[in-house]
Amino acid sequence: MENNNKTEEGLRYCYKYPHPSVTTDCVIFGFDGTKLRVLLVQRGIEPYKGRWAFPGGFMKMDESAEEGALRELQEETGLEDAYIRQFHTFTSPQRDPRERVITIAYYALVRIQEVNSGDDAADAKWFALNEVPQLAFDHDQILRRAEQALRQQIHFEPVGFELLPEVFTIKELQNLYEAILDVRFDRRNFYNKMKRLEMLEQMDETVNPTRKKEAFLFRFNKAKYEELKQKGFRLEF
Repeated sequence: MENNNKTEEGLRYCYKYPHPSVTTDCVIFGFDGTKLRVLLVQRGIEPYKGRWAFPGGFMKMDESAEEGALRELQEETGLEDAYIRQFHTFTSPQRDPRERVITIAYYALVRIQEVNSGDDAADAKWFALNEVPQLAFDHDQILRRAEQALRQQIHFEPVGFELLPEVFTIKELQNLYEAILDVRFDRRNFYNKMKRLEMLEQMDETVNPTRKKEAFLFRFNKAKYEELKQKGFRLEF
């Protein structure tokens, strides 16, 4: 019985075909009220020592890719049960100089104020998208793909659920959509479009963004959003 167990254990890892290592990398997006930002971690070891990169690591044998990504995210940011979405798998044979490594890439949408550096993120820093330095490995390519995926998703899902505070102004919501899509909207048209969708609930509270102006606060109506989603709506600008 013992020999059979050893044989079965060997077969689990010793196929006749070479096989690569697998990692997960997570592009963590946050919004500071004006700009879309990404969280980067500075590498302390070779290869690419001193370069900035996305949080990530090798998958464990007993976890799925999503479980591995969520574990790395928790270790890097302290976040648990964050919203993540798989958007691409990067397989270039030369992407890691150490060995053949395939990475399954996710992006996470988080509220910046809720992120606390975890055990592995002593050298973590938020960067505006137009201030990102040259990244390690193929992470420049990963970032471009993540931006494209987020821009596509925003037409089908209100990503503000995860990026904005629970209550927000219309201006903050408009700033978010402009930052993701890299466009500028007419304020009145933007407000009217959101109002027609009935996805926003106006609160009784107001804030004073300027001395002369008062702004109402809003929150997302998730029930209405789910209703619209079932109908297959697409948000066009």
